[in-house]
Amino acid sequence: MKNLVTLLNRHRTKAGIFLIWLFHLSGLVGILLGGAEWFIPKTPLNLILCAGLFLWVFPVNTLKKSCLFALIVVCGIGAEWIGVHTGYLFGSYSYGENLGPKLDGVPYLIGINWALLSMASGSVSQYWKLSMAWQVLIGGLLMVSLDFFLEQLAPALGYWTFVGGHPPLWNYICWLVLALLFQGCYHALKIRGNQEFSLHLLGAQFVFFISLALYYPGLP
Repeated sequence: MKNLVTLLNRHRTKAGIFLIWLFHLSGLVGILLGGAEWFIPKTPLNLILCAGLFLWVFPVNTLKKSCLFALIVVCGIGAEWIGVHTGYLFGSYSYGENLGPKLDGVPYLIGINWALLSMASGSVSQYWKLSMAWQVLIGGLLMVSLDFFLEQLAPALGYWTFVGGHPPLWNYICWLVLALLFQGCYHALKIRGNQEFSLHLLGAQFVFFISLALYYPGLP
């Protein structure tokens, strides 16, 4: 029975990794070949599919994992609400139309994205057998690094736009602080998940956003 469970988990991981790369590479190739007007508005669908795969493969199957996932979703949306309506967090910015339905100006999916990135980065940071402090730092830096490339594309993709056109340093400081807080919660709760799938999820996103940052013709 144990061997059967291991085999099923392995097949689930392979299927999840295949689909993650399929979603991201299809979107990347489609956008770069001139299909941006069709692919970019489908961003919410991609995020929903990624979230579903994450819940299934990671998996988020215990009360502890579910509570942390929900907490990060709520805190992420709350932080973004403060940013959008006051500018105290991240800077002065507003969301576009390509991230789906919004709650008072903040896309619901942005909270889910915070949770996905936080838990996947936390899992990847556990590859290294380091102290909890180092794992928290590595996970936080992974999240901020991905945000850096995403910020270069966000206005052109219709995700969000900062007043003045460029994100301020304060944006990255806030991102790092929140990322470290979420990483601290992840590691303090001693959560473990599918590291291989988490690595591929983050890898696919890095490839997607770095490639677009380098080659997307819609950038100024």
